Amino acid sequence: MNEKTRAYLVSKFQEYYSQAELTLPPEFTSREWGFIEFTSGQETFMKRHRDFGSQGELYDYMRGIAPAHAYHSVAYYEYPGAPKMNGKNWLKADLIFDIDSDHLPGSINSYADMLEKGKRETLKLLDFLLNDFGFDESDVHAVFSGGRGYHFHITDPSVLSLGSPERREIVDYVSSKGLDLDRIFTKKEVTGDAGTESAKIAVFPSEDDGGWGGKINRHLITYLSSIAGREDGLEILTGFDGVGEKTASKLIDLFKDQTQITALKQGKMEGLSKINKNVLAAIVNQGIAEMAACVDEPVTADIKRLIRLPGSLHGKSGMKVTALSIDELETFEPLNDAVVFGDKSVKLKVIKPFAVQMKRNDHIFEEGVQEVPEYAAVYLMCRGVAEYGSN
Repeated sequence: MNEKTRAYLVSKFQEYYSQAELTLPPEFTSREWGFIEFTSGQETFMKRHRDFGSQGELYDYMRGIAPAHAYHSVAYYEYPGAPKMNGKNWLKADLIFDIDSDHLPGSINSYADMLEKGKRETLKLLDFLLNDFGFDESDVHAVFSGGRGYHFHITDPSVLSLGSPERREIVDYVSSKGLDLDRIFTKKEVTGDAGTESAKIAVFPSEDDGGWGGKINRHLITYLSSIAGREDGLEILTGFDGVGEKTASKLIDLFKDQTQITALKQGKMEGLSKINKNVLAAIVNQGIAEMAACVDEPVTADIKRLIRLPGSLHGKSGMKVTALSIDELETFEPLNDAVVFGDKSVKLKVIKPFAVQMKRNDHIFEEGVQEVPEYAAVYLMCRGVAEYGSN
């Protein structure tokens, strides 16, 4: 960006920080801090290894430099301002999850579409955090990154001392990595009456079981029950590898029978015993792919990482890094609720055509000088597709 654009953005960010309320992490005086400022050149540099002894000191610093990006460490240190990492003395670290919307599988039609996919993935992860791991809502802090996705900060004391390998195992669990279906569809030995031999019978997790077993039970029953009630159910089921019309018909009949469904909910597999295991695995694997959460593993595993400060602005969008309660997450609209600048008209020069949906309006910008709402002007300049002024 040129100098006029840099100066304009700094002035707007300073205006925001003059009255902003930041959401400081627990024990913020034990955190390392890092900042990236707006520059008129191509290169950017992070100023890190900072520490602050009070909230007022941090606020004064933020208002003075108006950074493009503001970060704090996920770790707590004895000496957070030490210039070398080995001099900080690591104490513990929050458990962090990052859902980066542009890294999710599938096609993306627009920025708004990308963010909506990211929120759906975030809600899947939330289910794991609350129901599988049992974290209290007060220890689960959701944050919109201001750019492409969402973060979770977990401050439950039981996870703060975990090392990188243990944190990777948590990611493996929520992403279904290494999930073994042989431990889901298994057999147990049942002792017969006097004079009869014991036998092995097929068993299945009940709907009330914890972990992936219960999830798979609930998904399989919900999915196949819904298919059994559809006119095109036979066609859908024969679309799975190895499923012919005969097997599909058996499944439909089975999942129309409430007695059989009740038994399956309890983990009794007699009704499914005549269905090829590979057929069930194909259906279950589709469900696992839908239920698993796609998270950025290196972020979770890095116990010394810097993460965006809630309440700060994202220098690539001008939007607010927004702390969200669990109740707010589902209805949150980032392209409306995280937009902090107003509608005042700003003249700028668009360098290349660009489209974005913000504040519930679809904006299409052509090359050349034009006047646009301030919130859109800040966004375009932060994205590097426009310069401030008319020349």
